[in-house]
Amino acid sequence: MAVKLISVRRFADARGWFSEVYNARAFGSRGVDVTFVQDNQSFSGPQGTIRGLHFQAPPHAQAKLVRCVRGALFDVAVDVRRGSPTYGQWVGAELSAQNGKQLFIPVGFAHGFVTLEPDTEIFYKVTDFYAPDSDGGLRWNDSTISVEWPMTPGSGPLLSDKDEKLPFLVEFESPFTYDGIPLSLVEV
Repeated sequence: MAVKLISVRRFADARGWFSEVYNARAFGSRGVDVTFVQDNQSFSGPQGTIRGLHFQAPPHAQAKLVRCVRGALFDVAVDVRRGSPTYGQWVGAELSAQNGKQLFIPVGFAHGFVTLEPDTEIFYKVTDFYAPDSDGGLRWNDSTISVEWPMTPGSGPLLSDKDEKLPFLVEFESPFTYDGIPLSLVEV
């Protein structure tokens, strides 16, 4: 399954706008045919907060559907599927309350983001319940992956202690298997 950047229609008038942000039938027709079981919400006060690169390993692997409900962020998916020709490569997109775009991240990808504005809030759906024993991640600044985090020059990121200590890609033995679809960012 590919990483997908999803735009949903907004119906606007003088009062503001309305949008159907998730519909199983409509998303299934766009190639997002999964069952979500849990919704998560995350708030980051300072601009330049990085969360990630996280994943949940099998048997509790999670696909995610991420959207920004306040502020803006740069969202990233890193291919960590063993045997993939795009292993260790990444794609990213700006998600904001203003643009309303969502990023679908299939199983087999590490996920992370950096906040582009203060007081940024994200909401995301996942396909398996949180399982602490399956929680994993990779270092946000791994030079092998080389994510180009858009941050203000001279300002360092704000990270959790956990994220500062995650392993590098060369130290990682992936529990994910390549499904035959190389990394790409598909806009639907």
